[in-house]
Amino acid sequence: MTSAMIQQMIAFILYLGAMIFIGIKFMKKNNSSADFFLGGRKLGPWTTALSAEASDMSGWLLMGLPGLAYLGGIKEAFWTAVGLAVGTYLSWLIVAKRLRKCTITYGNSITIPEFLNNRFNDKKKIMGTVTVLFNILFFTIYVASGFVACAKLFNSVFGLEYHVGLVIGLVVILTYTITGGYFAVCTTDFIQGTLMFIALLLTGGILMFTLGGPSVAFAKVTEFGQRAMSGEFNSLSEKMQATFSANQNYGFTSIISAVVWGLGYFGMPHFIVRFMGIRSNREIKISRRIAVIWVIIALAVAVFVGALGSVYLQPTILNTSAAETVFSETLKLMFPPFVAGIFLCAILAAAMSTADSQLLVASSSFSQDLYKGVINKKASDKSVLMVSRISVLVIAAIAFCLSLDKDSSIFSLVSYAWAGFGGTLGPIILLALFWRGTTNKGAIAGFICAGITVVVWNKLGADIHPIFGVYEILPAFIINLVVTVVVSLCDKKKDPEVLAKFDEYKKAAD
Repeated sequence: MTSAMIQQMIAFILYLGAMIFIGIKFMKKNNSSADFFLGGRKLGPWTTALSAEASDMSGWLLMGLPGLAYLGGIKEAFWTAVGLAVGTYLSWLIVAKRLRKCTITYGNSITIPEFLNNRFNDKKKIMGTVTVLFNILFFTIYVASGFVACAKLFNSVFGLEYHVGLVIGLVVILTYTITGGYFAVCTTDFIQGTLMFIALLLTGGILMFTLGGPSVAFAKVTEFGQRAMSGEFNSLSEKMQATFSANQNYGFTSIISAVVWGLGYFGMPHFIVRFMGIRSNREIKISRRIAVIWVIIALAVAVFVGALGSVYLQPTILNTSAAETVFSETLKLMFPPFVAGIFLCAILAAAMSTADSQLLVASSSFSQDLYKGVINKKASDKSVLMVSRISVLVIAAIAFCLSLDKDSSIFSLVSYAWAGFGGTLGPIILLALFWRGTTNKGAIAGFICAGITVVVWNKLGADIHPIFGVYEILPAFIINLVVTVVVSLCDKKKDPEVLAKFDEYKKAAD
């Protein structure tokens, strides 16, 4: 092992040790399931904002998105970033305050499935159960993307075998998630979000300066793409050549598919749960400003790093899935070993901050809404916490199995899970908060139709028909809205208790 690798390893050990320490430290604060799952609604605006964005962005921000830009896809990466920035702002603006108030009004709900059960007065818990099942499915896929990011990072930095890196990431994430709960997850996410931001800013700035300034740098990026298209780089795989070609013909459909990523924010459980956990509604505006500034800068720089990295790393050419290591390879070349090690931890932070949040939300959905809500309604707080920790292990184990393929694409995994959440939960959350006439039957019908649409649409693909080339979140979102509204309008037996409760919430919200 070289001196540089030893210095980088020391940085990693210090960082990972700090994350585990935080988990153990906050273990004593988990006196109830409300503390473990939602931190007792006691988090301040800075922690809420940065933990929300860090948990949202995940390993794909520092690996998947730069990799997409590196592979000749700067147009797709740019429009995806635009959609995500707009979606972030709108979610904070129109959902945050209302969701916090609504979850308190409806039985002080501490999970999204519990809130939906209470919102629609679903005594049979059908709405919550359906939500839990879909949550677990898509969360498992999403968590797998985090494990893949950890494995690729350890392989890129230390040359560790892919599966060894998987195990290391799994162990650390599980340790502080199981012990510390929501407090630990949000605190570590705050630290990780700060580290990600600093690493991106410094790297992007130095890259731009090193390559001769904005105009010169992007002229070189364009030249790189042209050389790749001409077949100059014989090492490029057919898949990579096809990616470059596709981005030369980037049309309206592709732009729409990229921009509609923003719809996902209305239904991303690990993101919107942060709205429920903030200390007060008055602090949401502060959090929104912090979050939006963070997101705009982070997304822009991530795209630039991926594009500029294609020039900076030459003569090295990162092929296919290896393109997702463009940020880590750039850091290793740009900074002294120990400093590079600290900033490389930002990539690990990105992966871990999302995986821990998703594991926590998925486990809370299972233990609180399925176990206590349906299986054992008299379950004590102690048994709910135990079941939650066990479910974290089980979900992580399944995600681990899904991530065993070393050729897995972080961006592809995230894309599928993102569409699943945005298409199924997004419209239901919006209608539950804004439309008095939404009924339980309508919500269930819309949710199930959207879930089926995501799965089927994804499997069909553009090879069947060009329309299936549109990102599946859009058709799922539209179908969900239409079905929920139509079925709700046709449902003549409106629950007077639900209507009265909505009026109470609406008065408080206004």
